[in-house]
Amino acid sequence: MSTVARVVALSLLALGMFIYPQEVLSSASGGLTLWWRFVLPALLPFFILSELLMASGFVHFLGILLEAFMRPFFRLPGKAAFVVAMGFTSGFPMGAVLTAQLRQAGEISREEGERLLAFTNNPSPGFMFGAVASGMLGQPTLGIILSSSVYLANIMVGFLFRFYRVTPGSQDPKHLPSLKRAWQEMKKAQTRDNRTLGEILGAAIRQSTTTVLMVAGFMAFFAVILRLLNIWHITLILAILSHNVIRVVQVPVFQAFFNGLFEMTLGCQETIQALPLLHQQVALLTLIMGWGGLSVFAQVAGLISGTDLRFSSFVIARALQAIFALVLSQLFLLFAKIPTASFSPLQIPSTTALWLNTWHLSSLVFIGIMALLAVLALIRQTLQ
Repeated sequence: MSTVARVVALSLLALGMFIYPQEVLSSASGGLTLWWRFVLPALLPFFILSELLMASGFVHFLGILLEAFMRPFFRLPGKAAFVVAMGFTSGFPMGAVLTAQLRQAGEISREEGERLLAFTNNPSPGFMFGAVASGMLGQPTLGIILSSSVYLANIMVGFLFRFYRVTPGSQDPKHLPSLKRAWQEMKKAQTRDNRTLGEILGAAIRQSTTTVLMVAGFMAFFAVILRLLNIWHITLILAILSHNVIRVVQVPVFQAFFNGLFEMTLGCQETIQALPLLHQQVALLTLIMGWGGLSVFAQVAGLISGTDLRFSSFVIARALQAIFALVLSQLFLLFAKIPTASFSPLQIPSTTALWLNTWHLSSLVFIGIMALLAVLALIRQTLQ
């Protein structure tokens, strides 16, 4: 964006905020409410946990054990397996946070960082099962289809990105997984970091709190922007223009789509209202969740700004994942015994219940992914 365009855009934004103060207040409040109910319980505990695990050398421990799987399948070092698991577990923008940390520490190359960034950012399982499937659709079992579509699409993107900027140094591992070498590597990492436990814990909480508050700021700010775009009928105009080109799709559907391009949660809410049939709702929901929204894009751009990672790979990956997730969801619905009519939404769980459900789901996902990666690495080495 040129300097003139940036000044004009910011001036219009400031003008809109002065003209519509009540709408700005309500939309910012709504964004912060979504952050408090859905994002904070999914992110903060795992932000702190990831900081502690990285400081303890656990990432280096995994690097030795999982090199045999990560290198041939994704052209990534074994350390990247931790980022993959945490990205699936905690949702946006955990993958970007950890990828940036590994790159800043010199643990991965620039190309490896861009490959890793491409497929380690997803909606959290708590959001897909709790907020969307249970709260918006009123059918908790649909969370299986939603999460399977989004996560499998993510793995497909990760495999495709193994061909991204391949360098001669990208080779298969030469050593079998070894618990002894993994333990030695972890002890070396602990020796290099001579901070006390109190210092490590304090730094982890401080860094995690800063990051999660930054996410809150992005969500509130983009909620205001999206509200102003709707007040000025920008998304409606885009929807009408798109309807004139593709008349099969109705204007409310296009409007939900464009809102979802900006902010994922609002796009998911409007999708339920705009589409009458369940398979149509699931299609657009998975498309929007695979994409993530410009709010997430801004978060990722801010988190990697201190590195040399290129943002373009992330954008391409999000577009691919959105398309793959939509197609997979429709294939899964062909075999799922679910009525095609929509359901009446249930009451969204309380914050306490949601926090507990999110923690249980995220913990199971993390343990499951780490166990699966370890088993696959051992199987591959056994077959060699």
